[in-house]
Amino acid sequence: MRLDYTGLIADIRDTESKQVTAHSDLEHTTRRQLAAAFRWAARLHLHESIANHFSATLGADSDEFLINPRGAHFSRIRASDLVLTRAGDGAGDHIDLTAWALHSELHRLIPRARCVLHTHMPYVTALTCLQDFEFMMLDQNACRFHDRVAYDRDYAGMALDEDEGQRVAELLGERHDVLFLGNHGVIVIGDSVAQAFDELYCLERAAQVQVLALSTGRPLASVPDHTARLACEQWRTYPQFAELHLQALIGILDEEEPDYRN
Repeated sequence: MRLDYTGLIADIRDTESKQVTAHSDLEHTTRRQLAAAFRWAARLHLHESIANHFSATLGADSDEFLINPRGAHFSRIRASDLVLTRAGDGAGDHIDLTAWALHSELHRLIPRARCVLHTHMPYVTALTCLQDFEFMMLDQNACRFHDRVAYDRDYAGMALDEDEGQRVAELLGERHDVLFLGNHGVIVIGDSVAQAFDELYCLERAAQVQVLALSTGRPLASVPDHTARLACEQWRTYPQFAELHLQALIGILDEEEPDYRN
């Protein structure tokens, strides 16, 4: 008896075709969202020259991630400019060495780090330059990061090898999503571009408030620990705040800088 596998083969091909389409759609969406994050980081002065880097994976279980190309200014990055690579591929000619050392290892070692943002944004960096600095629970934005901040207080030069990425991953561990880098800047990780960028924005705003409050020379009124913990949980469960924020930012770019999505 001869078996007819025509239908089965057609189903397999249809499934494979749908998987390829879904992957392509995910890459397109991630490229557009990440390009929007670069443009807004430039608009909000969260970047520094061509020295900072954003990256995002293509799915929860993917070893592929997108990252800005070496030498590109945030204000000019387009979706098609982003480099698609894998953790084991190496930096090559198109990715900055420090970006590779940090981002490839963070994506590889921390599954929840689907988006990794590293900046030298001014107010956060100012805090990292204070002796024995602490990120304080002074306002509602700050409370979002209650018990989620790790510190690397000893600046030791530029990150140029994978060992540095592994060390940073260990500092973040399983519960920290923000790492303050002494005399350097910050790393924020999130499970989506929207989540990570929204937190980067709120973190800088909270740091700005702290720097301004410190500048008065008056005693600081920190939010009590139990209240900060409550506000943090409220932030983390607030429905679609980060997604709506990014959607609004993308809408502005669609009108004012539509080339970002090319």
